[in-house]
Amino acid sequence: MSTTGTTTPDTPGTGTVRSFLRDDDLSAAEQAEVLALAARLKADPYGAKPLAGPRTVAMIFDKPTLRTQASFAAGIAELGGHPMLVDGALAGIGKRESVPDVARVLGRQASQIVWRTFAQSDLEQMAQHSGVPVINALTDEFHPCQLLADLLTITEHKGRLAGLRVAFLGDAACNMGNSWALAGATADMEVAFGCPEGYGPAADVRERVNLMPLGSVRVTDDPVAAVQGADVVVTDTWVSMGKEDEAAERRAVFGPYAVTTELMRHAAPDAIVLHCLPAYRGSEIDAEVIDGPQSVVWDEAENRRHAQKAVMAWLADPARLGA
Repeated sequence: MSTTGTTTPDTPGTGTVRSFLRDDDLSAAEQAEVLALAARLKADPYGAKPLAGPRTVAMIFDKPTLRTQASFAAGIAELGGHPMLVDGALAGIGKRESVPDVARVLGRQASQIVWRTFAQSDLEQMAQHSGVPVINALTDEFHPCQLLADLLTITEHKGRLAGLRVAFLGDAACNMGNSWALAGATADMEVAFGCPEGYGPAADVRERVNLMPLGSVRVTDDPVAAVQGADVVVTDTWVSMGKEDEAAERRAVFGPYAVTTELMRHAAPDAIVLHCLPAYRGSEIDAEVIDGPQSVVWDEAENRRHAQKAVMAWLADPARLGA
């Protein structure tokens, strides 16, 4: 899988397609184009029907989901398509049938595939063998659709992305940390991760950011230093899916990095707060913060639909790919 998101599938007659598997599958210009398209689709939700037919989009969810399933299903319908829910457990993907074989089957039934799963490598296999665009609806390594929704939300409230200072507090050794590093740098933002030592974005992700011409990423174990003067403050749950048995230990480790009313006093006076949800009030974030005037989390949750519609519409445009 190349960093441009281009794959050459093995399905006969399909040519080269683009997928969206990680945040840096979009260049800076492409990211801006998708975000602008998302804003247009939000302003006119039924004005574009690139999936008219209706064309089917297969949706597979191997992890718990609320916003992802709801926003993709609604977005596909608004684009004129049909959301087809594929039960990953019944299909036995990777067990009953190999990922490449599932990809070959679904690629002949659906125009696009949306998959929320565990291993990034499985998602890459799906894209390699399906012959249609594949969209990452979350893996253990990246959550790029969430980041597009976050960036859309920030643009709506701040009017721009380039040059803004972002503070990500808590556990950054996760898909959200990796995606914020890549997407934030692509958008020419300054992203500071406030986290305990050893809980920053993956080393290969940080190396990738270092090669980018725009933006910057830094990691500090001082939460006040991370949030100082920030325009945007971001957090996520400390107990991600699959780590429930570590809950007590993780709360002790990340306690100093909670987004509290006191910590927010170190951010810019007009800073906004993001949380991709589900949120645990009194743990990673104070109730007074997430339910307060600086919180934009409900705009952020809604914007999953608009951002994902833009990705699907963008990938469905063959003229963009020279086809």
